[in-house]
Amino acid sequence: MLKDITIGQYYPVNSSIHKLDSKIKLIATIIFMISIFIINKFWAYAIVFVALFGLITLCNIPVKIILKGLKPLKWILLFTFLVNLFFYTGDVIWSYGFLKITQQGFEQAIFMAIRLVLLVVGTSLLTLTTSPIELTDGIERLLKPFNKLGLPVHELAMMMTIALRFIPTLLDETDKIMKAQMSRGADFESKNLISRAKNLVPLLIPLFVSAFRRADELAMAMEARCYRGGEGRTKMREVVITKADNIAWIVQFAYLAVIIATRFINF
Repeated sequence: MLKDITIGQYYPVNSSIHKLDSKIKLIATIIFMISIFIINKFWAYAIVFVALFGLITLCNIPVKIILKGLKPLKWILLFTFLVNLFFYTGDVIWSYGFLKITQQGFEQAIFMAIRLVLLVVGTSLLTLTTSPIELTDGIERLLKPFNKLGLPVHELAMMMTIALRFIPTLLDETDKIMKAQMSRGADFESKNLISRAKNLVPLLIPLFVSAFRRADELAMAMEARCYRGGEGRTKMREVVITKADNIAWIVQFAYLAVIIATRFINF
């Protein structure tokens, strides 16, 4: 299950989306997240699904790799669906004891489930199509206006990217530790939740030790390469805005305009 988490992983292939400017992809991700919560009608989600399907097609990334990121969220999805289904007020259509299903609750439960699925799939495309170096540059250029306020933009971008990049690394480390402890008799697949929680305690200590060790090694490597922050640094590849980038700007703002327009259309 740990290997099913796609956030923070980069999938290197040759595609038009991979070649886009990282700043454009960051803004597109923000616009996509906003659009999911702007929608208040079921039929409007069809527009999001079509846009997302087209984006996945252009990425040249197998659909199974993108969808496997939903597996670790199945219990969160189920919990969110049930909470909204049984505890949302409205017109009651079914009841049993203290449990009640309302029409508004049923609609809200489906809304939230769709939103979570789209949110995970859409945001995972950012890291799947953008390398850590490009992501750092994109975040830094996006936050550049805050430099005038004395905000250490480069350092913040570097920290955010390192944290994101360490997600798959720590997951791999967790998987190795779990397999090592399972070979010594530890039970991480017990149906008893209390027993499973107790077995996770000895997993945390070696994981924290490994994380601190990796952080120390990274700090030493950066010092050995004379890293002193963003001041005076140059880039091996300068950003060049292409025709495809300009088209991407137009497409993403046109998409947002269409999504906003759906709020004023009644079917």
